Amino acid sequence: MNARVQAAAGALAARGVKHGDRVLLHARNSNAVLETMFATWMLGCTWVPTNFRLTPPEVAYLATASGASVHIFDSAFPDHAAAARAENPACRLEVWIGEGNLTWDALAAETAPVTRPADVDRDHPAWFFYTSGTTGRPKAGVLTHGQMEYVICNHLCDLMPGTTEHDASLVVAPLSHGAGIHALPQVARGAVTVLLSGERLDCDEAWRLVEQHRVTNMFTVPTILTMLTRHDAVDRYDHSSLRYVIYAGAPMYRADQVHALRKLGKVLVQYFGMGEVTGNITVLPPSLHSENDADMPVGSCGFPRTGMDVTIMDAAGNHLAPGKTGEICVRGPGVFSGYHANPEATEKATAFGWFHTGDLGHIDARGFVFITGRESDMYISGGSNVYPREIEEALLLHPAVAEACVVGMPHEKWGESGVAVLVLEPGASVDEAALLAHLDGRLAKYKWPAAFAFWAELPKSGYGKVTKKDVKALLAG
Repeated sequence: MNARVQAAAGALAARGVKHGDRVLLHARNSNAVLETMFATWMLGCTWVPTNFRLTPPEVAYLATASGASVHIFDSAFPDHAAAARAENPACRLEVWIGEGNLTWDALAAETAPVTRPADVDRDHPAWFFYTSGTTGRPKAGVLTHGQMEYVICNHLCDLMPGTTEHDASLVVAPLSHGAGIHALPQVARGAVTVLLSGERLDCDEAWRLVEQHRVTNMFTVPTILTMLTRHDAVDRYDHSSLRYVIYAGAPMYRADQVHALRKLGKVLVQYFGMGEVTGNITVLPPSLHSENDADMPVGSCGFPRTGMDVTIMDAAGNHLAPGKTGEICVRGPGVFSGYHANPEATEKATAFGWFHTGDLGHIDARGFVFITGRESDMYISGGSNVYPREIEEALLLHPAVAEACVVGMPHEKWGESGVAVLVLEPGASVDEAALLAHLDGRLAKYKWPAAFAFWAELPKSGYGKVTKKDVKALLAG
């Protein structure tokens, strides 16, 4: 792998890729994904991975917003590559994983390797981690080399202590985001990383690989963990090698948590984090997980990660006492350096010297953190952030739709799912199938509403603003 990375870095440099350039990647999980990461860093460039489930217009926006000078595309996504090429004038080089004019395998086979990494300091950008945050358009959280070094150490300290070259990790989520972060501590310790053969979760294959490779850790989200532990394959394969099954990204139903503990034993590790803090806010280790409610802080996402400070703050920046509800804020070496080319969003997110998560919660007298809601309207479906405004704007492009309101509602399988409440134009009619067809190609499918409701009017405040809490209450009623 090291030889391929160094060869590819040399090949990119020979084609004019230089220190400070941004390298966009849109691909399904593969060895090449990790190779692009390290080759990018060998040259002092910034890695810009995207979620492979995004649509061509969404990827084109990320290419343009990041100012990527290199596009690397999985050959399964020619339409995405074409859209990015058309929209991003900064692109100077296009590389394909698989089939194409210039392939990653061809670069990795060239014979003028870069053997000495570029000189970067701790504040140099390493990764543009795209997150919706609190606006409809994705923003690039700038993760730096120093921050990433801290995160690797912290993951090894708090999530999977004792990891060595004798361990193995199974990847069951896209390497473009949290799973990619999780892969780095494995590389740091010389542990094996095992990939599924396809982009969709195959529970039987996952458990077979756990047995075959004696997998000791994996990173999941609650929906994936629940699917894995409720699949009959969990009882057909030996998973006694597992020491840490890490889940994050959304709350987990207590019944699912208990079921997972019964199937896997005391190996669950929960953490609370987000892209801007690279997952480093809290941890609930295996010792604090229990089937017995009395033996664990039920509903808590854990205590602050090593080296990180967590506080509850009101709107004026005051720190609140234990048990008081406010916004969960965090500071420390795991916090990003800001949003790329968005000083206003950076200033808002880091007011009073703390990163503001947008989540509401409290800290109890023992120091355990509890999330009780979200300050923003964003919801998490299947571990993915979904921002309603983006969906509402797409729905409003349909000629039959006069008003649209999308809210996240509890969902047994996905944690939360979107419900779109629509007011139609006078005399217009439209059905769910037509609306989904309208969204096809405009939004990634994980952002599509799971249900639609048609109302005569939406509840509004005295200022004419739709009151989403009232919409949710009416739907729940």
